[in-house]
Amino acid sequence: MTSFKSDFLRELSARGFIHQTSDDAGLDERALEGLLTGYIGFDATAPSLHAGSLVQIMLLRWLQKAGHRPIALMGGGTTRIGDPSFRDEARPLLTDEKIGENLAGIKAVFAKFLKFGNGKTDAVMVNNRDWLDNLNYIDFLRDYGRHFSVNRMLSFDSVKIRLEREQNLSFLEFNYMILQAYDFVELNRKYGCTLQMGGSDQWGNIVNGIELGRRTDGAQLYGLTSPLLTTSSGAKMGKTASGAVWLNADMLSPYDYWQYWRNAEDADVGRFLKLFTELPLDEIARLEKLEGSEVNEAKKILATEATAMAHGRAEAEKAAEAARTAFEEGAISADLPTVEIEVDALKVGHGLLNALVQAGLVASTSEARRQIKGGAVRVNDAQVGDEKMVLARENLTPEGVIKLSLGKKKHVLLKPRE
Repeated sequence: MTSFKSDFLRELSARGFIHQTSDDAGLDERALEGLLTGYIGFDATAPSLHAGSLVQIMLLRWLQKAGHRPIALMGGGTTRIGDPSFRDEARPLLTDEKIGENLAGIKAVFAKFLKFGNGKTDAVMVNNRDWLDNLNYIDFLRDYGRHFSVNRMLSFDSVKIRLEREQNLSFLEFNYMILQAYDFVELNRKYGCTLQMGGSDQWGNIVNGIELGRRTDGAQLYGLTSPLLTTSSGAKMGKTASGAVWLNADMLSPYDYWQYWRNAEDADVGRFLKLFTELPLDEIARLEKLEGSEVNEAKKILATEATAMAHGRAEAEKAAEAARTAFEEGAISADLPTVEIEVDALKVGHGLLNALVQAGLVASTSEARRQIKGGAVRVNDAQVGDEKMVLARENLTPEGVIKLSLGKKKHVLLKPRE
């Protein structure tokens, strides 16, 4: 492992953020010289980023904490094409209106993690559509296209894997890496940005940008990638059986977000504490040594600290208390996720199978049947064995809700709506 001198790279290395750099010594020296400006691009393919983007967001956060300037580049232009990296098929093309809606949702995330303003280390948010929309195609090809070797572009894993699988790669997608490289050059010219960061799947795109900057402007640019994360069991980071772990509260409640981290696999707790919290490394080392049931305490700390990052300390502590109330006391907490149902449904009877699907505890009625058969479903903390059970007004608790539970950790309240 490289022994870094700069605070920025030392912290990243110790926490497991670094997979690859274009020039260890050069980047380390550049970080020591003074203000370092670095960027990461985020395409607007959904209304929110999810937990799979957290490593990248935390890279920007640590850059700022080390006294440097982060740029969050919104891909308003590149989203119109779609990054083909390591995908078997093209992303669906989105309308400009949809891209705009997605950008609005994504921007809200960054205010939780970065400090924006006019100071020298304050974060900057820009949209690459500002310059990509104004490119003259012929001029762009003449000035920049000549610097790209198609032979070399075909050798990058992100392209080669698609071709080896005999999956179509459109010329539109093939242009993506050229536009991303141009983004780096443009940000260097406008903001003095000399570092591009991203996941390891972006290595080829980052290298293209470094070389384009050198060839067109003689600029010394750097790249840094983080490892692509999976859980210890091989699951993709930021995904669960019920869907993506969104960072926006209107798409996933702080309680459910807390639960995602609380349910981390034992083998992942130490790694996740380093990547997704700012706890001191010596404290993390202590938590990593916990064994048996004590590991659950480390998981709760992980859940609370990670949730505080995304939703604020108050929401994190509220989620932790709601979980403690639900799990340890078997009581009903008003902070549990709530799903409204029509009051008339309880008058005629609401099937438990459909209620479990409606509550988001299962994906289908067939899965609901399997869970009931396996003894995992409870209504108001009482185990249910009858898949034909119908929920009615008699099932309402004194608080006026029906508590549905799947296993020990997933709880949802059904609340009648007049």
